[in-house]
Amino acid sequence: MMNDTSDVGVSKVRILFVCMGNICRSPTAQGVFRKLVQEAGLAGQIESDSAGTHAYHVGEPPDPRAQQTAQRRGIDLSDLRARRAGAADFARFDYILAMDQDNYHALSAICPAGLEPRLSLLLDHAPQVRTREVPDPYYGGPSGFDAVFDLVEEAARGLLADIQRRHLGRS
Repeated sequence: MMNDTSDVGVSKVRILFVCMGNICRSPTAQGVFRKLVQEAGLAGQIESDSAGTHAYHVGEPPDPRAQQTAQRRGIDLSDLRARRAGAADFARFDYILAMDQDNYHALSAICPAGLEPRLSLLLDHAPQVRTREVPDPYYGGPSGFDAVFDLVEEAARGLLADIQRRHLGRS
């Protein structure tokens, strides 16, 4: 865990969700996880962000379809903006969670030596789900965004339980 200088003496667990452009899957994951963390009363102990492995959409808000899907489920993504993941993120974040194998490999290529254990697939936190990759809904219809939301929600719940168990001494 890392120290947050804004909360002197408080150690925060930091999570980074990563997809290709940071406008569909990773901001959805960040929004879902952020809501779960707030509902659990852990916002002071857990921080999250999202990024993309490519710079296609830097500075842009999440895809309108991702925002609409999240809004229908009570989550606001409008404050999020796309950014590109970098090697420095491995030092800043305790968990770096890729949405699929392509993004996992892109992140592996920039990962500083010794920080590889911080990188995994998001769906590793949802072992009950049959797939290991969150599919990219960008070129599909609205149902793809619903499917992404469902997968991300399952994994976010598992991730939060893992963090509570491993870092916060809760079961």
